[in-house]
Amino acid sequence: MTGPVYIADPPDRRTAVILESLVAIFHAPSGATHLLAPPAPEILASLAEEPGDADAILARLREMHELSGDDARAAIAARLDELEASGLVWRA
Repeated sequence: MTGPVYIADPPDRRTAVILESLVAIFHAPSGATHLLAPPAPEILASLAEEPGDADAILARLREMHELSGDDARAAIAARLDELEASGLVWRA
């Protein structure tokens, strides 16, 4: 792993509702509800498996989606920063 390692609460600590192209996440520990666009919900699902940095998460997401190039890694890193700011993930 080459960057910060991120952790998310287990899936049973949040409730997700799909709203067309967005996902509403109720985060029980904070009592807050967040509206997320892809790939943020997929990143949370990936972190439910195990903690990881942007490279590890990108590798997991590539198994399910067609992602390529440095742009994909930059997008994952940016979403991780946003998820961290929202309190849905944190650095280990």
